[in-house]
Amino acid sequence: MERGVEWDFEPTLDRIAALLDVLGSPQRAYPVIHIAGTNGKTSTARLTEALLKERNLRVGRFTSPHLVSVRERITVDGEPLSEERFAEVYEEIIPYVELTDTQGRRIQFFELLTAMAFAAFADTPVDVAVVEAGMGGSWDATNVADGVVSVITPISLDHTDRLGPDIPSIAAEKAGIIKPGTTTVLAQQELAAAEVLMRRAADVGAVVAREGLEFGVMSREVAIGGQLLTLRGLKGVYEEVYLPLYGAHQASNAVCALAAVEALTGGDEPLDAELVRQAFAQASSPGRMEVVRRTPTVVIDAAHNPGGLQATLEGLHEAFDFAKVIGVVAVMGDKDVDALLELLEPLIDEIVVTRNSSPRSMSPDELASLAVPLFGEDRVHIEDRLDDAIDKGIGIADAAGEFSGTGVLITGSVVTAGDARRLLKADGS
Repeated sequence: MERGVEWDFEPTLDRIAALLDVLGSPQRAYPVIHIAGTNGKTSTARLTEALLKERNLRVGRFTSPHLVSVRERITVDGEPLSEERFAEVYEEIIPYVELTDTQGRRIQFFELLTAMAFAAFADTPVDVAVVEAGMGGSWDATNVADGVVSVITPISLDHTDRLGPDIPSIAAEKAGIIKPGTTTVLAQQELAAAEVLMRRAADVGAVVAREGLEFGVMSREVAIGGQLLTLRGLKGVYEEVYLPLYGAHQASNAVCALAAVEALTGGDEPLDAELVRQAFAQASSPGRMEVVRRTPTVVIDAAHNPGGLQATLEGLHEAFDFAKVIGVVAVMGDKDVDALLELLEPLIDEIVVTRNSSPRSMSPDELASLAVPLFGEDRVHIEDRLDDAIDKGIGIADAAGEFSGTGVLITGSVVTAGDARRLLKADGS
C-alpha cells in the first residue's frame, strides 16, 4: 500500500494518535526514553540501549533513518526484528491502519513504522523503550509517547524548510518532547537553543540535567580503536571507561546516555561502574566514523549537515593521523551543500563527487559545479556511480603508497553511508 515518502508529510499528531488509540495505546505499556536533537540521536539511542541491556532489562529501540534495511529501525534486545516478525507485526496492525484511513486520516510511512515499533515493543513485552524522534519533536509521530526521560542532543541547522529558519525555532520544535514532571537531559547546546529548551522545561515543570553542569565528560584521551573516558554522571563518577567510538561528540553522546539511564533508575545510588564499562566497551554505531577497511584506511560517516560534519572532521583529525585525506562525497540536493563543501575543503586533499541511491541525491555534475570553485578543477573527480567513486578514492590512496598516510572518508548523507557499507560488505552480507 502506497504511504508516500518519508520526507514529504503533513505535520500533525492526529493520525498517529487515532491509530494508536484503536491499537490500545501500546506506547503506554512501558517507560520511554525519548531522544530528539539534530545530531547524535541514533548513537545516543544505541549507547542508552547498551547500558539498559547490561542491567538485564529487555529493551526496545526505535531509530531512523536506516542504513541498509528498514528492519534496523525496530530492535529488541539489540537485534532488528527478523523478516518474519517484521512482516507479522505489519500484518497485525494493517487492518487498524486501514480503519484509520477510512476516517479521513491516511496513515503515512513514518507513522506506520512508529506504530509498528510501539506495537512490537508492547507485544514482546519490553521493560523500557528507547525512542528516537524522526524529525523535530512537537509534531513528530513518536511524540505520542510520553518520555519519562527526554534527551536533547546538540541542535544545529537542518531541515530548515520543516523546522524553521534559525536555531531558536528549531529548538522550540525539538523542545516539544519535554513533558510535565519528567527529567530532561540536555547535551551542550548553543546559547540560543539552550534558552528555548530551559524555558520549555520551566514551563512544564521538568527537571533539567545539563551537560557541563550537572554531568559531563571529565577527561578523554585517544585510545586504540576509540577513547578512554572519565565520566561524571548525575549520581557518581565513572573512571576508565573505554568507548570504541571516535570523537568528542561520541564521548558527549555516551555521557548523555549515562545521565538518561541514571535518571530513569531513580534513587541516589550510582550505576555499577563495571556495568557501565562493560556496556560502553561493547558499543557500536554503524556508519558513524566507522572504519570499514584498513589498507588504505576507509572511514564511513553519515554526516549530512554542517554541525554533524564539523564533529566528524574534528574526530577524524584527532583519531587518525592521516597525512592526506581523499573524500568520496554524495549529498542530498535539499541540504546546505555549500556549507558542507566549505568545511571539507581545508581537510581533504582530493574529492570524488558522486551520487547515492536516493532520488533526492544531488547529481554528480551539479555537486562538481559547487566543488570546483572551492577546490579547483585538479582536486575534483566526478563519478556517476558510488561504487566507481569508492574505487576511485581507494585507487588514489593506493597510488600514494602504503606508507603515505592517506585515508579515504566516505560521507555526505546517511544514505551514502548505508550504500557504502553495503558495497564494502561492512554490514556482514
